[in-house]
Formats: sequence, structure tokens, C-alpha cells
Amino acid sequence: MIIMVGAPPVVGALRRRDRPGTVVISEPAPNPIIHTTTRLAIMATLAAVEEMDFSTVRDAAEVSDSVLSKQAAALESAGYLSIRKGHVGRRPRTWLSLTPGGRTALRSHTAALQRILSRAERPDE
Repeated sequence: MIIMVGAPPVVGALRRRDRPGTVVISEPAPNPIIHTTTRLAIMATLAAVEEMDFSTVRDAAEVSDSVLSKQAAALESAGYLSIRKGHVGRRPRTWLSLTPGGRTALRSHTAALQRILSRAERPDE
């Protein structure tokens, strides 16, 4: 547990106020923005690379073009994803990449999920 006096709360953490001006931060909580299966699949796919073209992400996440487009826009507005448009020859292309904040959010989210799942493990009897 971390006690932060006069500091803003950390995004994605469980918070409570013990006294005015004091924020007590416990374990990070799962990130509600990337908690959906589709967004998590998109971010996990992009975490392994610097940048990936739209169709490859679509196929890896097993979603339609419209679903990927909508979810990518939501992740971009959250600051987790960067969308770059360009051309290869005469064909338009779109590339997706995680921002540094997106990589940090994904690491924090997966750590929170791992802490939750570790509660399901039983010690050997």
C-alpha cells in the first residue's frame, strides 16, 4: 500500500481517502478502457511489434473491419493507440501502434489481472 499526500490518484488503482488531502492507493485495478476482450486482443497483438498494418491486426484479433475501426478509434482517443494512414503504391494503408502510455496501461492491466488470477491458485496440499 502506498500513501500519497496531496498527489492526484493513479489511474487504474483502487483508491480511498483516509483524511482530507491524503490518497491511499492499493493494488492497481484492471483498466476499464482495455478490459474488453476485443480491445485487450488488439493491444496484446500490437505489444509485440512497433507497428502493424490494419488487416494483420484485424486477422490476429479475429474481428471485422468495422469492429477494429471502432475499437481502434476508442483506444486512440484514450491515448493508448496511434493510427497512421498512408499509401503503398496507389493503395491506401493504415498502420496501428501502441503509444508509450498504451504500453504502460497494458502492462499495468495484465499485472492486475495476474494478481486477481493468482487468488485462484491453491497451494499444494
